[in-house]
Amino acid sequence: MGNWFNKEPPPPVVLVPPLFDFPPLAARTRMLESSYNMLFGKLALKCLFEDYFEEARYFNTMIMLKPIDDPHVDLMATVSGPFDHKPEEKIAGNALFRWQSDVDDPNTFMDLFVSNSNHVLQMRSCAYYPRYGFGAFGILPLLLKKRVTAEDYGVMGLRYGSEKLSAGVTVMPFAIKDELPKSAWLVSKMGRLTVGVEYEPEHGSKDEMKYKNLMNWSCAIGYGVGSGSPLSPSFNFGLELAKSSQFIASFYQHVVVQRRVKNPIEESEVVGITNYIDFGFELQTRMDDAKTSNNIPDSTFQVAASWQANKNFLLKGKVGPLSSSLALAVKSWWKPAFTFSISATRDRISGTTGYGFGLRVENLREASYQRADPNFVMLTPNKEHLAEGMVWKIGARPMLESDVNAGNFERLPKELRPLGKML
Repeated sequence: MGNWFNKEPPPPVVLVPPLFDFPPLAARTRMLESSYNMLFGKLALKCLFEDYFEEARYFNTMIMLKPIDDPHVDLMATVSGPFDHKPEEKIAGNALFRWQSDVDDPNTFMDLFVSNSNHVLQMRSCAYYPRYGFGAFGILPLLLKKRVTAEDYGVMGLRYGSEKLSAGVTVMPFAIKDELPKSAWLVSKMGRLTVGVEYEPEHGSKDEMKYKNLMNWSCAIGYGVGSGSPLSPSFNFGLELAKSSQFIASFYQHVVVQRRVKNPIEESEVVGITNYIDFGFELQTRMDDAKTSNNIPDSTFQVAASWQANKNFLLKGKVGPLSSSLALAVKSWWKPAFTFSISATRDRISGTTGYGFGLRVENLREASYQRADPNFVMLTPNKEHLAEGMVWKIGARPMLESDVNAGNFERLPKELRPLGKML
């Protein structure tokens, strides 16, 4: 009886909510893309600058479902169009049916894409062998309204990927000799530095010395810190000279912080919650003397930030020289999960403000609150935001902390692991 009355209260814990969209949907098809276009913080910046910022006076609906009986397949459908639909305007609709061999490995897959646009029916496939690092992929348009270029008849590629090196080449099987290859890339990682080069000639060009034309080459260098897991802060800075005509400087930072919280719905031992804050900046400057149309400036920039307060609310903002946008997303983690978003865009040229709406329904990603003790690595160094007088047991193994510090993410939920060690 004494032990019953003297039972120690449960240790205090902090909540670790899942990210709204991790892993990002673009990562599911990264094996079809050049590594040059996915590294240097480009994927993270693309999600930060575009996700939930709907076009003004437009709506966007996305449905992503996976059958319970077969988790290897899923279906994604999107419908988008203007609010004040006119007969001459077209509502865009497409659907994607996907199969992947391993539920936890999205790099080997096949999908069928149908749309009411030019690509009526298209098949994409990729096979990657992580033991050897080699992979092959292909994009085959099966039905098109009109085939104009050699790319409309299909694209095939070979790639190699390891923790330190990524190389690949894409070709168009029905292209003439002068159009080979379609593109090629080489990216290498040395510690925290990543350097890469890409060759991508312009289609239809009659230049016989394409390899010597600097306008067909791009190069980039980046500095990055972080494991890639949303539980770990990350920092990326990149410099790129694209097509020898545009200089791009970008910066992205993912911050993981904790704040004290008193939620009457949660248990009394819950003392804090984890927040995710992202910040990105991109500056583009033209280096050539080419005249741009539509009064496009030679230099432009955009700055964006997002704050996820818990697993249900996400706030984002974006500012540029021509417009500024604000977006709010609300997500309910039911089965399936529902996400409603509203965005407001202020056009500085016309002085008008337009609103866009988005709706997502999905059950592709499993997620729930995780719990960790307050000694978890994400705490600020001084722990001043925690309740005063709390003393943590020395020697007790903090949940998740040792694994994250050691780079071992196998014990973590799938949605909190890095995208993979392959470059």
